[in-house]
Amino acid sequence: MTLKTLAAAGCAAAVALSGAAPAFAQVPPPATTTAPQVTHGAVPPGLCIVSVEAAIGGSAVGKFVQTRLQQLVGQVNAELNGERTTIENEGKTLESQRATMDQNTLEQRAAALQVKANALQRKAQQRERELQVTEQKAFGRVGEEMEPLIRQAYQAKGCSVLVNRNSVILANPAADITPQVVTALNAKITQFTFDRERLDQQGNPAGGAAPR
Repeated sequence: MTLKTLAAAGCAAAVALSGAAPAFAQVPPPATTTAPQVTHGAVPPGLCIVSVEAAIGGSAVGKFVQTRLQQLVGQVNAELNGERTTIENEGKTLESQRATMDQNTLEQRAAALQVKANALQRKAQQRERELQVTEQKAFGRVGEEMEPLIRQAYQAKGCSVLVNRNSVILANPAADITPQVVTALNAKITQFTFDRERLDQQGNPAGGAAPR
């Protein structure tokens, strides 16, 4: 989640949030060429691999969290863009009245407009931080739900070593327990309630409703 400068109004610079998508839940684009077939050797006894990122990104609850985060970003954008438009319009009005306004009044109104613009910029920065915290807590909840399922899949497979799939160049798919983790996660939880964190309000949790 990042902030992009959209426009300047009078003396102000306003910002709005761009789309949010956690890096670990993004799916890379498909390859443009077909990868050559690889013949895998036998899986070493007890060796298993897993991709936490793919498990989250491929699960129902992971997709739900991404969708909900995008909704929250849209709400923040609407809030900031409304205030930005108001400041822009005030700036245009002030500019149109420049010729008929005495210098002292012009400076006072320009200063007041700058105060509004600065406040909007601070709000945009706070909203960005709030969304970052919201994202971290929401996917942290998914990770907590998934952690025991990884252990269960590990034991069910009879693994003795578990390797992060992202650090492996090639591996026999038979060693991958990610699909089992996704299946178990989908059976456990598909969504939960959470809203944007409010950093100016103490003790407001990211979410807490029971899984549905």
